[in-house]
Amino acid sequence: MAAIFMLSACGQPDFTYVRDREGTTYFKVPSSFSQLDTEAIELYLTGDNPNSEAARLRRQQVWSTAFDQSAQPSVEHLLSSTDPFVYATVHKLTDEERDAISLDRLRDFVLPVTGQVRTLYEAKAAQAGRQPLFKGFELISDQILQLDRGARGVRVRFNYQIGDDVQTFDHTAILDEQGATVSVMLIGCQSICFRARAAEFDKIEETFKLLRLPG
Repeated sequence: MAAIFMLSACGQPDFTYVRDREGTTYFKVPSSFSQLDTEAIELYLTGDNPNSEAARLRRQQVWSTAFDQSAQPSVEHLLSSTDPFVYATVHKLTDEERDAISLDRLRDFVLPVTGQVRTLYEAKAAQAGRQPLFKGFELISDQILQLDRGARGVRVRFNYQIGDDVQTFDHTAILDEQGATVSVMLIGCQSICFRARAAEFDKIEETFKLLRLPG
């Protein structure tokens, strides 16, 4: 990952500039966010053993990073935090995944958003004899993105009740023009925090773009 710092007048960095390892996806976050260990966030999301074949293959196909504005940063803040959390990932799609990709698949790329996937998620939780972690889904907004050179995507904002708190998520997923990669940014914090700081999160999301490299 390449990260470049822009210095302010007092010599301190204002932003962390981020690109994925292939240099095709770009965004920036305020320097008040702490960057988390990539391996830790992926293991938290997948539950894979770091020495397993699944984890090895994922490292080849998936790039990710995360930033937490909490005074005590933690990968667990991805799903529930009073402070803002930013997760970004780029997936190289297999041939099978390319054939199955759709706007709904982009919506469900990290968390269950569409009715079909939410129903499946709840059914699996019931079969396992446990309460679902995510409850009380509320859709706030849903936009289809038509981007340069045939790239397309979605931006969805929604609420979930997690424990006793309502968490708001802003999810942007972009399929590149070749249908080869999906780039995702997920911004979240508790709903009270999100309403108060939505304009700041819009500015972060607006920097999330695909890059066109020479050659």
